Amino acid sequence: MGSMDGADGTNGAGSPVAGRTDAARDRDSEGRARNARPRDGLGRPLPYGAQGVPRQPEGVVRPPAQSVAEAQRLLDEGKPFHAHEVFEDAWKSGPDEERELWRGLAQLAVGLTHAARGNLTGGARLLRRGAGAVEEWAAGPGGAPRPHGMDLAGVIAWARGLATGVESGSALPVDPGAAAPRLRAGA
Repeated sequence: MGSMDGADGTNGAGSPVAGRTDAARDRDSEGRARNARPRDGLGRPLPYGAQGVPRQPEGVVRPPAQSVAEAQRLLDEGKPFHAHEVFEDAWKSGPDEERELWRGLAQLAVGLTHAARGNLTGGARLLRRGAGAVEEWAAGPGGAPRPHGMDLAGVIAWARGLATGVESGSALPVDPGAAAPRLRAGA
C-alpha cells in the first residue's frame, strides 16, 4: 500500500512518511483528524498561510429556526459546504424524528458543493439523494410539509431541477450563490 493513510504518520504499511507527524496532521486530543488548513467557500483546502473563509464551528446546538436562517445565509453567500456543517449540527443534535430531514438537507448542500466544484456526477447524485430524504421525511412523521417554516416542496423541486440541469449541462457552470435554494418560500 503506498498511500498515506496511517493515523500514526505512517504510509499505512507501517513505514514512516517523511515530514509527517501527528502534530503535522492536525489531530485533536482524541486523535481525530482536524485539518486546520484554510478553506475556500466551497470547502476546498487552501495552502497553509493562504487567506480562507472562516470555518463553521462544529457541534453548535441551535434552535431549528436559527439553523435554517444560518444555513440560508451561507447558501446565499455561495458557501454550501459551510451550510452543510450547520445542517449536520442540526441532524446530530436534533430530535430523532427529524434526523432524516436535516441529513437530507445536508446532502443537498453537499450536492450543490460538488456540482459547483465540477464533480457533476457526484453533485447530481447527492442532490437527488437529499431530495429523496427530504421528501420521505415530509411524507413521514406527521406529514408536515413545512417543518420549521421550510418550503420542502420548493426545495425538492430545486434539487431535482438542478440535478437535471447539471446532468444535461444546461446549468453549467454552477454558481453556488446564484443556484442556492430558498429554504423558506418568499425568503
